[in-house]
Amino acid sequence: MNLPKNGMTYADAGVDIDAGNALVDRIKPAAKRTNRSGVMAGLGGFGALFDLKDAGYTDPILVAATDGVGTKLRIAIDTGHVDGVGIDLVAMCVNDLVCQGAEPLFFLDYFATGLLETEKAARIIEGIALGCERAGCALIGGETAEMPGMYPAGDFDLAGFSVGAMERGGALPADVAQGDVLLGLASDGVHSNGYSLVRKLVEVSGLSWDAACPWSDQSLGAELLTPTRLYVKQALAAIDAGGVHALAHITGGGLTENLPRVLPEGLGADIDLGTWSLPAVFRWMAQTGGMEEAEMLKTFNCGLGMILVVAEKEADALTELLAGLGEDVARIGRVSAQDGVRYSGTLL
Repeated sequence: MNLPKNGMTYADAGVDIDAGNALVDRIKPAAKRTNRSGVMAGLGGFGALFDLKDAGYTDPILVAATDGVGTKLRIAIDTGHVDGVGIDLVAMCVNDLVCQGAEPLFFLDYFATGLLETEKAARIIEGIALGCERAGCALIGGETAEMPGMYPAGDFDLAGFSVGAMERGGALPADVAQGDVLLGLASDGVHSNGYSLVRKLVEVSGLSWDAACPWSDQSLGAELLTPTRLYVKQALAAIDAGGVHALAHITGGGLTENLPRVLPEGLGADIDLGTWSLPAVFRWMAQTGGMEEAEMLKTFNCGLGMILVVAEKEADALTELLAGLGEDVARIGRVSAQDGVRYSGTLL
């Protein structure tokens, strides 16, 4: 092996520090747009500081969540449509936080790739910043890791971490009781779960990512990359209004697995599948794969990205509130005195 005349550099090993610095400069304006009360410093330090008192808390409990985007990234990588996966990353974390009754305060990301492409990386992180803006939390730090030999050309991975807070005594779920009403909030599509199966179904269909989508006027890849819906501000408004006993983010495991996570032992749920319409993307997947309804319900969100468990006397007012905030709300069932989730009616 012939060494360079002036000795080896980190760049010779495939790591470009200058490109990393250029990326930080590029994303600083996007991160700055996410600033909120409590943020004490911008990007660039060894750590990030946040002042809970300045954010308005007197006796706070911190809540943390971490997540990724999963194999949905494969579609983004293969199509080059990377702008929305940052929103997915934020949503997967902050939608979980609000289910605990917490307000998301700040977010940090981890972006890893084999070769740092500044433009692509900037688009991804700017998507993360947009998700933070929509959720009302600050992007206060992160890590960009260029790791040659770890990822094939063009590949990358994303992970995120968010911290929220609530005043002591405000944790959810709380006071869930038989007869409580279940309010389902519409999803924006598949969101970020089940994509190993989604990709298999696309393979079975024989369609390419750039093929015309069978149910919309976009390409198939673009449609399947629709970002996860953010429910934070709407959910917090409902909590503040009163009557919310629990929230369930419908992610991996679908309605069947996620709703029981917020129900006390001995209680379950009765859900009427005829109270909302199955979005076209799920109908296409069910038909393409010959999937049973039960399999759909325990794999995908099937059109409901968040479920609120609310007191019966507050259900109408909360429905009106959420609809006024842009949510498509369906009264899908009730809490029952029998474990598990039982379905009546049909989606397919």
